[in-house]
Amino acid sequence: MVAEKDTTMETLSDAWDFKGRSSVRSKSGGWSSAAMILGVELCERLTTLGIGVNLVTYLTGTMHVGNAEAANVVTNFMGTSFMLCLFGGLIADTFLGRYLTIAIFAAVQASGVTILATSTAVNGLRPPTCDPDSSNSCIRASGLQLGVLYLALYLTALGTGGLKSSVSGFGSDQFDETNRGEKNQMMQFFNWFFFFISLGSLLAVTVLVYIQDDIGRKYGYGACAGAICFALIVFLAGTKRYRFKKLAGSPLTQIAAVIVAAWRKRKVELPSDPALLYDDVAEKKDIGEEEKGSTRSKVKQRLPHTNQFRFLDHAAINKDPSTEQSKWRLSTLTDVEEVKAIARMLPIWATTIMFWTVYAQMTTFSVAQATTMNRHIGPSFEIPAGSLTVFFVGSILLTVPIYDRIVVPVSRRFTGNPHGLTPLQRIGIGLVFSILAMVSAALIEIKRMKVARSDPVYLQKGSVVPLRVFWLIPQFFFVGAGEAFTYIGQLDFFLRECPKGMKTMSTGLFLTTLSLGFFISSILVTIVHKTTGVTGHNAWLADNLNEGKLYLFYWLLAVVCFGNFLVYLVAAKWYVYKDKIMVEDESMAGIELTEAEAICA
Repeated sequence: MVAEKDTTMETLSDAWDFKGRSSVRSKSGGWSSAAMILGVELCERLTTLGIGVNLVTYLTGTMHVGNAEAANVVTNFMGTSFMLCLFGGLIADTFLGRYLTIAIFAAVQASGVTILATSTAVNGLRPPTCDPDSSNSCIRASGLQLGVLYLALYLTALGTGGLKSSVSGFGSDQFDETNRGEKNQMMQFFNWFFFFISLGSLLAVTVLVYIQDDIGRKYGYGACAGAICFALIVFLAGTKRYRFKKLAGSPLTQIAAVIVAAWRKRKVELPSDPALLYDDVAEKKDIGEEEKGSTRSKVKQRLPHTNQFRFLDHAAINKDPSTEQSKWRLSTLTDVEEVKAIARMLPIWATTIMFWTVYAQMTTFSVAQATTMNRHIGPSFEIPAGSLTVFFVGSILLTVPIYDRIVVPVSRRFTGNPHGLTPLQRIGIGLVFSILAMVSAALIEIKRMKVARSDPVYLQKGSVVPLRVFWLIPQFFFVGAGEAFTYIGQLDFFLRECPKGMKTMSTGLFLTTLSLGFFISSILVTIVHKTTGVTGHNAWLADNLNEGKLYLFYWLLAVVCFGNFLVYLVAAKWYVYKDKIMVEDESMAGIELTEAEAICA
């Protein structure tokens, strides 16, 4: 009986409860805590995608802005949401911790969505509806009306960025990696995490889009506000059961310190033998092993010396061994190698951005295309234009099991890789799908324009072309399948290849590819719009798509993506995986690689 009592009251050395006491395993964490966090992610995805996926139709149909401007508003909103994940991660790691970051930024997101719902309900915050009898039938939204809309969107983006940066990491904190059973549960948690993301996406592009288009925007956005408020209440209700971890600190400081130290000693000659470079990790490990229960969090994984980016080695030159020096003047070799590891990942990071530029078209111009096509099923039901992205989500849900059940076993036989394909191979396949998506989109748009030009009636703004909207399915399918390969491949790559202490920053680095993809879309749209014009025969992105040349914009993206893919192949061939570096170094032969922990989706 005594043994059973001790097991029940077992405490964890690296986790605390909400009062700062050591967490009791049986009374904290686990699935009861993780389930509440999964609910938060479901509502966050439902809210963010529920706004972004159908926003372009609100901007063009209600606020009366042009197609190009509406596309830029959407991509800037989505891009800012992902870019702010870096800010949220910095706040969580350095100041607030993940729990407070989630709570505060969920409240910020709720306030933004509430303002958005209010702006759609108050007549004075929207321009009047179009008058078909007037020569200037549609009045553009005023500066005040757009200002309130932008305030709502960017408050929502701020909340999304802060929340998204921490929610998956806080979920993984509820499981103890040192316990085999809980470690297996943590892996299951990430599977469920991806499922809840997909479920939230599916509900957003079906239920919420239908409510917005057929019942009313104020009800659709009101449902978003209610969902995130409900998620916040549920999250706070679990406070007593959560496990909390100490602040890890920001790795950005380490990166800056290595660069500064290397620059200060740039004129000092590097030693011919890397063993002469300063590295006290081994000493710290010996000291740390004497402190029971503390080594897991305090000792760094020693990394072997590499010959790439040799300039950074200057940071580990100890000019005065007898004097203790600050980290801004002297870095350990392991710190330098960790920074090198991040630097080696940058070419891969840069060449994956274009996929998300293609992805951005699925929530902007592809939705705009759908509004000009026949969306009826039967005599009365009309598919909302924003709901076309259900084929995109369905493609993701279809591709993942096909990959696990078919692609992995087949590729395993040819490559000998137990995982089937390497992360870089998965990303490469995703980039190929992005090229196919833009080629498909261009060809379908050419077909749509031929039908539109067959009768002058169809060239009028707002006219519906007699072409079934299901012709757009291939481009949604290719992008969805591409995301299943690219997103998971990126996540695997950035988390497995980054240093153990830089996982939060590496996740933020990964999410910036999404952000920059949206921003590059905005830049390209702006350049093309200003170069080709707003209206007229030469306009690519005309406010009236039936008079424009959207297919040329798609061809442009296809060509850019193909060039980017060639550069990616060079970068992927140049890259050397971390486990290969560790195996090749004889002094590191006995060190086991720490399994990468997925902390964001």
